[in-house]
Amino acid sequence: MNTPVCGPRQAPAAFPVARPRRLRYNPLVRELVRETHLSPRDLILPLFVRHGKGVRNEIGSMPGNFQLSVDTLVDEVGAAKDIGITSFILFGIPETKDATGSSALRDEGIVQQALRALRGAFKNDVLLMADECFCEYTDHGHCGILCETRGVLDVDNDATLPILAQQCVSHARAGADVIAPSGMMDGMVKAIRAGLDDAGFAHVPILSYAAKYASGFYGPFRDAAESPPSFGDRNTYQMDPSNTDEALKEVAIDLAEGADMVMVKPALSYLDIIRRVKDTFGVPVAAYNVSGEFAMVKAAAAKGWIDERRVTLEILTSIRRAGADMILTYHARDVAKWVK
Repeated sequence: MNTPVCGPRQAPAAFPVARPRRLRYNPLVRELVRETHLSPRDLILPLFVRHGKGVRNEIGSMPGNFQLSVDTLVDEVGAAKDIGITSFILFGIPETKDATGSSALRDEGIVQQALRALRGAFKNDVLLMADECFCEYTDHGHCGILCETRGVLDVDNDATLPILAQQCVSHARAGADVIAPSGMMDGMVKAIRAGLDDAGFAHVPILSYAAKYASGFYGPFRDAAESPPSFGDRNTYQMDPSNTDEALKEVAIDLAEGADMVMVKPALSYLDIIRRVKDTFGVPVAAYNVSGEFAMVKAAAAKGWIDERRVTLEILTSIRRAGADMILTYHARDVAKWVK
């Protein structure tokens, strides 16, 4: 094929003065005028910790992610830190579970052990967040204490609040920099803020999972955290995916109760929610690029159907562009290497 050489020509008389393509020809110019940037500092890596020693169990539905014992967790955080990741959120898998998730409250609980080990290893060079919920710790897989309403078992919202506050205080005492409650209990931020302040942790911020939807994208996470509900679903406390105004109401309530940052979860199917929250409240907004979103990319890339690097960066950039200041993502290690 004979390709003509681009060169001077007479533009039509009516041709517009503006030529947006001028800013696209040179890749250095493209980078200079880029509106949205993605950096390892924008990413929070979720990690799963369990009892034992030398444990590094790959999660089948989440390639490249592992259940880790405390010793291998320290190694994992060190390796991530070396490529520029400095923020982490911890999820615990206890040795035993019961109806109230009592192991979550123990100062020798698995997340508490992990926090102390990481703080000892890395001092203040890493930011440690603790997810606060009971689904990993209860034998029924729901996010709090159960009660019966009209013959149906459900989470007792008000009975769960005091133990949720206890869990958060224990994690703060162990070294958590940020407390991140995810159970979607009404009044949770108020209860946690009071508990932290009374225990001398008024300086510890709360990142509330303020708009957490009852999503089908959580499946791989439940494998990783060993936390699927043993009956029913979580529709009575997580949000209806059809609702947007409700998300703004939830965020407003949590901010009024003392939340310092808020989260939208999942991210990719809820970009409109991220944008509305950011525009309405102007506070730091996190978005959780959840396990199902991650697994779909990995599965399609393994089949050769998509360019994993290009698609991943496009997805995470879209989340930032929608208004997220920070992204929780299982892609964090790969992205840190790519953008570095």
